[in-house]
Amino acid sequence: MKIDILTVLPELLESPFSHSILKRAKEKGLLEIRVHHLRQWAVNEYGQIDDYQYGGGAGMVMMPEPLARAIESLSQEAPYDQVIYMTPDGERLNQRIANQLSLQGNLLLICGHYKGIDQRIREQYVTREISIGDYVLSGGELAAAVLVDAIGRLLPGVLNDETSALSTLSRIIYLLLPYIHVRPISVVRKSRTSCSAATQKIEDWRHEESLRRTAERRPDLLDE
Repeated sequence: MKIDILTVLPELLESPFSHSILKRAKEKGLLEIRVHHLRQWAVNEYGQIDDYQYGGGAGMVMMPEPLARAIESLSQEAPYDQVIYMTPDGERLNQRIANQLSLQGNLLLICGHYKGIDQRIREQYVTREISIGDYVLSGGELAAAVLVDAIGRLLPGVLNDETSALSTLSRIIYLLLPYIHVRPISVVRKSRTSCSAATQKIEDWRHEESLRRTAERRPDLLDE
């Protein structure tokens, strides 16, 4: 999978993609992440990418010209399956969306900043708008990092245990995880036979506990 990200603050995205699971995904050649500074496509030599909103009002707006140039330039390399704008008024990110996007091959993420982006870009180029929650951030960079992490870990071969991503996916969609504990030393020293004998009982308890916790904390998930 290849993910391109358009941003005015590329520095904010250096750390999230340089560690842990996403770092391994890149090293394995399973995920390519390219962060592009929008000022490469600025309208003048001063690097201008924003302007006052039409009709007045507080806050600057990201101009359509740099974004249009950037999208069209990057699209020439390979057409995008989705052009995604990270915005508070988009559909709220959940595991189903992450799963859908993990099946795509080529994504472009647009990180909003200032007051947001010109509406004409949203109408002409953007194919999907996603929010990570009902709150406002300083920009779309952190939201983009969350989305990439949620997608990247689902790619086949990224996780050492190939079933763990699917297991987590199933639990997040339907139920909250039960309480989890690290094994006490007394359990660790027991034979595998004694532990495996109780496996089914443990799984049954986990399922019942997941139901209870979901009903208590997130009853809305049981309606899905």
